[in-house]
Amino acid sequence: MTDSTAPLPPSGDHHVPLELQVNGRAARLRADIRTTLLDALRDGLGLTGSKKGCDRGQCGACTVHVDGRRVLSCLTLAVGAQGKQVTTIEGVAEDDRLSPVQQAFVDHDGFQCGFCTPGQIMSAICAIRDGDTGSDAAVREAMSGNICRCGAYEGILRAVRSAAEQTARQEGTG
Repeated sequence: MTDSTAPLPPSGDHHVPLELQVNGRAARLRADIRTTLLDALRDGLGLTGSKKGCDRGQCGACTVHVDGRRVLSCLTLAVGAQGKQVTTIEGVAEDDRLSPVQQAFVDHDGFQCGFCTPGQIMSAICAIRDGDTGSDAAVREAMSGNICRCGAYEGILRAVRSAAEQTARQEGTG
């Protein structure tokens, strides 16, 4: 009888070529099939904006967009992102200008140490796009998967609401 909790021994090369579409560009690397998207982005491609916080999908620091949906990149295998559009915090600025959400975080002091800020911004972009910003309670719920250990939640709330209002004005819906 074998112990089912023991890891299986390696049985050959588990590395595969990966081609990812990251921030509008093709990126090629070779990685173990068990490599997370977070590790592929940070270690394989040098995109260190997404943070490795808990590495368990509980803090949101690693949040990126895959085909426009927010995902926790520490829980997503890189091979699963092939053929999909991946956007990291490095890809949200517009022509070397901060995006409206990034600017709102600066304007409303939505960060302290800044470690959680990339994941917060990536989640906020989706919350605004999905219309989950109609009230403070709605914003809090939409952002609930992102933890800020410094406690900058009031600044984050103000930043998200401000960016949502600006977006609505620009789209003519507010």
